[in-house]
Amino acid sequence: MSSNNHNNTDDQQGNGPRHVAIIMDGNGRWAKNQGKLRISGHKAGVKSVRRAVSFAVNNNLEALTLYAFSSENWSRPAQEVTALMELFVWALDSEVKSLHKHNVRLRVIGDTSRFSPRIQERIRRSETLTANNTRLTLNIAANYGGRWDIIEGVKKLAEQVQEGLLRPDQITEESLTDFDEHVFEGALNAFSLRERRFGGAAPGGA
Repeated sequence: MSSNNHNNTDDQQGNGPRHVAIIMDGNGRWAKNQGKLRISGHKAGVKSVRRAVSFAVNNNLEALTLYAFSSENWSRPAQEVTALMELFVWALDSEVKSLHKHNVRLRVIGDTSRFSPRIQERIRRSETLTANNTRLTLNIAANYGGRWDIIEGVKKLAEQVQEGLLRPDQITEESLTDFDEHVFEGALNAFSLRERRFGGAAPGGA
């Protein structure tokens, strides 16, 4: 990318978004429409992730959040869930070095305790490697859901009360705006997913 393009992007940054969130939905339906196995759609989704990260870096976004695997996804057929977990491991192993090279910090948000020790170790290793990177923060939401989002938000308020930073009678609706950014966005998007607004409604069945 030329320096001229980079400078133009910097000039436009003040008018553009700093944080973009994308729900990775519709991969299975795309594969079905192509006459392929659902896992083929999920593999194609990895390519979409690369394009999204490249766009975010080139346009100087501060953060990109990808909602990849919700808590509701555990109800999918066992074979598909197993394939998704293996794809997750493969993606972590194959992509993290490239993310690190391009100064991208990786964070996996959500309740990761349900994942296998193997996956949890990959997550810890990837987050540790990229922890000090500053070009872009890439959040991968995995095993997230509305209930988890609310619990995490309540925990944060409880910690503030315990530390004496907040009194119980000071907790109001406005306190919700103090939730971590990805938690608040996750709650909104998890609610939208329950309505299935994104399930096949977009052009091309995305």
